[in-house]
Amino acid sequence: MEREIVIDVQQKDISIALLEDKRLVEYQNEQRSASFSVGNVYVAKVKKLMPGLNAAFVDVGCDRVAFLHYLDMGNHFPSYEKYLKQVLSDRKKLFPFTKATKQPDLPKEGSVQNTLAKDQEVLVQIVKEPINTKGPRLTGEISFAGRSLVLVPFGDKVSVSSKIKSGEERARLKQLVNSIRPKNCGIIVRTVAEGKRVAELDAELKSLYEHWIQVISKVQQSTKRPALVHEEASRAVALIRDIFNTSFEHVYVNDRQEYDELKGYISVIAPEKANVVSLYTGKVPIFDNYNVTRQLKSGFGKTVNYKHGAYLVIEHTEAMHVVDVNSGNRTNAENGQEQNALEVNLGAADELARQLRLRDMGGIIVVDFIDMTLAEDKQLLYERMCKNMQNDRARHNILPLSKFGLMQITRQRVRPAMDVTVEEVCPTCFGKGKIKPSMLFTDQLEQKISQLVNNIGIKRFTLYVHPYVAAYINQGVWSLKRKWQLKYGLGWSIIASQKMAYLQYEFYDANKQFIDMKEEIETK
Repeated sequence: MEREIVIDVQQKDISIALLEDKRLVEYQNEQRSASFSVGNVYVAKVKKLMPGLNAAFVDVGCDRVAFLHYLDMGNHFPSYEKYLKQVLSDRKKLFPFTKATKQPDLPKEGSVQNTLAKDQEVLVQIVKEPINTKGPRLTGEISFAGRSLVLVPFGDKVSVSSKIKSGEERARLKQLVNSIRPKNCGIIVRTVAEGKRVAELDAELKSLYEHWIQVISKVQQSTKRPALVHEEASRAVALIRDIFNTSFEHVYVNDRQEYDELKGYISVIAPEKANVVSLYTGKVPIFDNYNVTRQLKSGFGKTVNYKHGAYLVIEHTEAMHVVDVNSGNRTNAENGQEQNALEVNLGAADELARQLRLRDMGGIIVVDFIDMTLAEDKQLLYERMCKNMQNDRARHNILPLSKFGLMQITRQRVRPAMDVTVEEVCPTCFGKGKIKPSMLFTDQLEQKISQLVNNIGIKRFTLYVHPYVAAYINQGVWSLKRKWQLKYGLGWSIIASQKMAYLQYEFYDANKQFIDMKEEIETK
């Protein structure tokens, strides 16, 4: 299987697409200004205790207060609490972590009002991003994830991933990591550590431990509350860290800074694969060039088509996601009804597994498959779904079909489901339904070009338009483009972008910064 990553870095956001055999299977998009990512560590203040929920609301600087349940505080919360007081007692000299004393574990049957107090300072980490009306979810069990190891301060044991099946290898890794484990730290050995040498693991462990010491230093030095004391790696680096292996053929990115960061990271974790990172410098948008835009347009929305006219209808609610399988206009007289239902359902299982990863749907998913009568067909469908979900990194659980023909799936939910809006408000009429005659659109574009060149003084820029509009402007020996270039200079170009609506346009300067030339008055 050929695996590729395409990263589109824009002025306001960054989008990451994971392709398997040229097919889009994962998509992530985040604002570059977003700061509340899973893995971030904060020193925060308890805002309100909720004894009825056995939980507390904690202020981490988000618009909505974060939620910390008593059971999420972790066994080592008393150790963190005491060490935090020791660190904050002296702002000049950092209390050494190696001298910290471990406290008895937090009782599992305890209550939040006997453990926390209002305005108390706590060290917490985000485990789930804000979703809908809910704020971030927190944990008091701090951890720092690397490629091969996870460092857990105040932990007391070494755990090995259950996906490493060899008993001999598990014993080797446990003994090896125990020999290099820092004092007062626990270690989780990840699957990719299998076969690694002690020097590689030791170097990564020292790096993770240094991160923890830096966190404590920031806690000591910061006076503002809440304060961000550890920021998780960028989404691109985090994705590479979690999924990168020797099967990756290419990583394409269109930003020099992100390219340098990714290449430097891969050079550390897999030096022999550093050359898979490529800087894309083409004029066509990177997602258009690698056929990601088209797959995004067809892969999202309420209705998703797949094989032979069948389709899925996907509805998102506050509590769960509901999927309905429809055969559409699929008819095959040679096969009976049962065989047709089985084929449609198997195709739906293939597409649904992709959709769960693509949209990052979490929580409860209920799927209404087409009714089948044979028990062996129902078992075949269940096994197919389980096999398709093996490549999914999120924790999940799948139940066999119920007597009503429903399949229930639970999937780890750490951030809002990705929802790319396919139906958009018309960018040329702003939803009013009336625009200037389309035959005057090129006149409008020429006015904007004239304004940029003659009034604003920007002579080097790029104009993005719909492919049909670009074809019209470029057609003929004496095309509109050539006439405009003779009139306004040769320092600008036109690019066809699949992302653009029919009469939509965008201007970017030579530094790829967006130039807002849109005025709502144009549509009247």
